[in-house]
This record gives sequence, C-alpha cells and structure tokens, in this order.
Amino acid sequence: MTAETTTSNTTPGTNPGTNPGTPSYAPRRVRRIVRRLPVLGGLAAGGVLMLAGPAFAHVSVQPGTAEQGGYATINIKVPNERDHASTVKVEVNLPTDHPLASVMPQPVPGWKVEVTEAKLAKPLEMHGEKIDKAPSKITWTADGKGIAPGQFQQFPLSVGQLPDHADQVIFKALQTYDNKEVVRWIEPAKKGAPEPENPAPVLALTPPAGDAGDAGDAKPAATTAAADASGSDTTARVLGVVGIVVGIIGVGFGVFAGRRRTA
Repeated sequence: MTAETTTSNTTPGTNPGTNPGTPSYAPRRVRRIVRRLPVLGGLAAGGVLMLAGPAFAHVSVQPGTAEQGGYATINIKVPNERDHASTVKVEVNLPTDHPLASVMPQPVPGWKVEVTEAKLAKPLEMHGEKIDKAPSKITWTADGKGIAPGQFQQFPLSVGQLPDHADQVIFKALQTYDNKEVVRWIEPAKKGAPEPENPAPVLALTPPAGDAGDAGDAKPAATTAAADASGSDTTARVLGVVGIVVGIIGVGFGVFAGRRRTA
C-alpha cells in the first residue's frame, strides 16, 4: 500500500525536487546545468549591457565627420552619466593648433551661452582679412535644472573654416554636475591603444567630395576606417556574447532531447 501510494504521487520519469521536465535518468551534471541556465542567461545579458553601454555614455561630436576646409554645423552631445546628479555646466575648449575663426552657437532653451576669445600667436587670413583673435572656449550654463539623470542634451554649433590638411579636430570638454563633480573629457585616443576612460570629443575630417581620389587623402581615409573598425569590434563582441548564450541553451536542450529519444 505504501509503495503504491508513493508511486502514484510521483510523476513518471522524474525525480522529486528537480525541475519539471528533467528526466530522472539525466546525469546529475546535466540537471545542474539546466538549473543554472537562467543564471547564465542573466550574466550574459549583463555582459552585453556592459559592452554596449559605454559607447553611448561619452560626450561626443554629432555628426562625427565633416569636410576639410569647409564649414559645418555640429552638435556637442552631452549625456548624464550620474544617477543622483544633474549636469549644470558644459565647457568646450576649441583647438589652438588649428584655430576656428568662426564659431556660432545656436540658442538652447534653459541654457546661457558664453563665447570666450583669445589672441592668436599667428594671425589667420580669412576672406582676404587678417584675424588676430579667435574663439577659444564656449561655456553653457544651465538656467534651471540642467540635464537630469537618464537624459542628454545637444548643443548646436556652426564652425569654420575647418583645417585643410588635418584629419581631425579635437574639442576637449568639461562636464560639471550640481554636486560639484567635474568630468574632464580631454584624453586623446591613440591608434592601436584601448579607448581612454574619458576620451575627448573628436570631429574627423575627410577630403572634399571632388578630391576623394587624390593621393594625399590616405591619412583621413585611414582615420575613417579606424573609426568604422572600432564600431564593428563593439558589435562583434556583443553578438559573440549573445551567441554563447544561445549555444549553451541549445546544447542543454539537445542533450535532453537526445536522451528522451534513446529512452
């Protein structure tokens, strides 16, 4: 009587205390893997977020490219990286090695803007006129709450004339929070080295459309290729982690299906 009662209360082919659907004859190691699959999936998903997250957290220039020797409208994109503080000031230092004679900020609601000029060691010639001063810094100060956690703000600029023979323009930036913390986005990226923790925003310069085939354009093209390769590398790492998760789940279910067929 006791034996029959025990048998009737236990699902055939399973062990009490194990996950439903796990055969009693499955090896202990396989059953352990099944129990850990949700944990492995969670860890892998977290890894994907860690790989993808930082790429969107930097102060950057949008769009990231412009033509050499021309004028461009760009945005300084500033995300808030903190959970309990708002960004209340953004300072962008303009290049001194290739001064920009014309820098005009577009008004941004809720922000005051100030353009600081500096005397040039070597005057610029622009449209037949010599210019001995050029903008050296732009400061946006919040006239309110600023950039709240989980948000970003774009600060439009019209800039020019861009350098003729450089492959990039670096805009070093300082981001100030309302808790007095200052993040310095000033570290230059070095070819072949890992991305720095606080990289400086960069505007890559490409040859004018009519000069794309000139031999002197190899350096800007290489810069663009390096940027594309960096983006492709991040994508590949994310897809790799996802592939590992799918592979683990597939192997687990494959083992169970095979053992059911042979039973």
